[in-house]
Amino acid sequence: MTDKDTVQGPRFKRVLLKLSGEALMGEENYGISPVVVDRIATEVALAREEGFELCLVVGGGNIFRGLAAAAKGFDRASADYMGMLATVMNALAVQNALEQKGVPTRVQSAIPMASVCEPYIRRRATRHMEKAGW
Repeated sequence: MTDKDTVQGPRFKRVLLKLSGEALMGEENYGISPVVVDRIATEVALAREEGFELCLVVGGGNIFRGLAAAAKGFDRASADYMGMLATVMNALAVQNALEQKGVPTRVQSAIPMASVCEPYIRRRATRHMEKAGW
């Protein structure tokens, strides 16, 4: 950011943040570190307070890596589906941490899972941001 950005506000207000599954592990060998997820949620909440609109894309490599599984004999489509399920698991963990900090969230996935998340539809995602006043 330049001095001009800090005086007149941020140059960009909408941010797409990619969180790798590995980032959610922290010092663990696999899985999700609650301490790391809480720290990330704190930083996202602070950025939101500064006026940024945030969309998070969460990876699932800390739980399952589809490409590696496919190389070991898994059917590629099944391996990719398993990776997408891992992604939703991580997204739900991040959602929980954000909502504990008062940040409204939506989890969306290209795989229909109506019980835990909404289907990803670009216009719906944009509309959620508009309704939230972002």
